[in-house]
Amino acid sequence: MPPPHAHEPGDEPHRNRQLAESFGADAERYDRARPRYPQALIDRIVAAAPGPDVLDVGVGTGIAARQFQAAGCRVLGVDVDARMADLARRTGVEAEVAAFEEWDPVGRTFDAVVAAQTWHWVDAAAGAANAARALRPGGRLTVFWNVFDPAPGIREAFAEVHRRVVPDAPRSPWAKPPLDAYEALSARATDGIRQTAAFDAPERWRHNWEHTYTRDQWLDQLPTHGGNSQLPKPVLKDLLTGIGTVIDALGGAFTMRYAAVAVTAARTGRA
Repeated sequence: MPPPHAHEPGDEPHRNRQLAESFGADAERYDRARPRYPQALIDRIVAAAPGPDVLDVGVGTGIAARQFQAAGCRVLGVDVDARMADLARRTGVEAEVAAFEEWDPVGRTFDAVVAAQTWHWVDAAAGAANAARALRPGGRLTVFWNVFDPAPGIREAFAEVHRRVVPDAPRSPWAKPPLDAYEALSARATDGIRQTAAFDAPERWRHNWEHTYTRDQWLDQLPTHGGNSQLPKPVLKDLLTGIGTVIDALGGAFTMRYAAVAVTAARTGRA
């Protein structure tokens, strides 16, 4: 995904509650259009956990949760948005509604705490501390993101459309390689884990993958991106038209490269 937007330069994404809680406005589109996660990453997380009980932070509509269920896990989700949690439940995922920093496990413990595309909406230090509280000794916290890694020509074409249609935006999500922005998010997650003194040394994992999108599939996904979801409808329409023209020039479809990047650490024991 492109990096999350903040209201002001330097703001941490988790402080932007309005944006963090905006995705449920079109939960069905989110569930339909957002990419899944590479099976190799899911399998690696499952293999590294001491058991099958998974807590999914920011479960959303249950995209990652269903992948963990298919891998044999028992999953409980937590999400701040009741609309997203409701859709997750309708797809077979147990979900509770709360901001994770304030969520109480009430004595329940888990073998893995995961956060797919959501940890930037959580205070990194408070979130890691609550994850440690919910994990069994040896359990693992893994926070991960799908990051667009487009070919330079595609990124530049998308960036040009953004500059033309949304000239007043603080920045275009395509102005720089998205992986650059996620380096900062990964560093923040690493620092938060270290501050708890409850985990072993954090590791970083990366799994590269790709997906081919038709024009309609890509345009269906674009309104689910945080910055785009806040645009006035006429501006969003112009943005979709411009991006659609780019994809038409590519033959009506294109392959998006992704990097699934993760920060992970194992719980060392009870504090």
